Amino acid sequence: MNTFDLISERTVLMNNKMALITGSSRGIGKALAESFAAAGYDLTLTCIKSEEMITELAAYLSVRYSISCQTFIGDLSSYDTVLSLFEGIDDIDVLVNNAGISYVGLLSDMSVEDWNRVINTNLSSAFYTCKLAIPKMLHNKSGKILNISSVWGNTGASMEVAYSASKAGLNGFTKALAKELAPSNIQVNAIACGLMDTDMNKNLTEEELNSLIDDIPANRIGKPEEVAELAVSLCTGNSYLTGQVISLDGGWC
Repeated sequence: MNTFDLISERTVLMNNKMALITGSSRGIGKALAESFAAAGYDLTLTCIKSEEMITELAAYLSVRYSISCQTFIGDLSSYDTVLSLFEGIDDIDVLVNNAGISYVGLLSDMSVEDWNRVINTNLSSAFYTCKLAIPKMLHNKSGKILNISSVWGNTGASMEVAYSASKAGLNGFTKALAKELAPSNIQVNAIACGLMDTDMNKNLTEEELNSLIDDIPANRIGKPEEVAELAVSLCTGNSYLTGQVISLDGGWC
């Protein structure tokens, strides 16, 4: 069952901006949540099942940064679920589409169900959230949409065809939507992440990880906090910057 839990009932400043961050219970999403909270944004955070983790995070952020933080538990690969999410959102200034899953394996061994799950979670969910967020941004005559993508969307990765396809789609989605919304003062950009220190890469052996690091000019993997820092700057800075897929990969790809 989807739940919408208002974490902070304290009175907040009426001019606080609101950011919706999907997939925000851990990793990059968690870092995004803290960075936007530190920048003074009220938050709506979502995850698919880690209710305890995201509830604790929201409670911490609301106290630490004196912001309002609400959480939503649900699978955003379903449009009906996203409709339920937006029933609890009156206004939105920033949308960060971070929810994503991976699949590692041969395409010939991949089931149709697994393919659809990756595409719907990584790409269709961004369509759903944007479809519902855009009218609110148009009403405000401003807004920022940021999609968290991957370098594999630019170059492709063996054994990760569905993931690469979903991120390539997200990159094209970003560029096209940016052109559509630019006249309305809504900027749409993406961050194509390289190898990051997240749970998604915990399946790599030490040997595999070291081999990848050897190919990265910066000679290290990236930190979720570095993605978050760039995300906040993109959503608070230049209003002329739109339609860009910015690689954050230590010079890797």
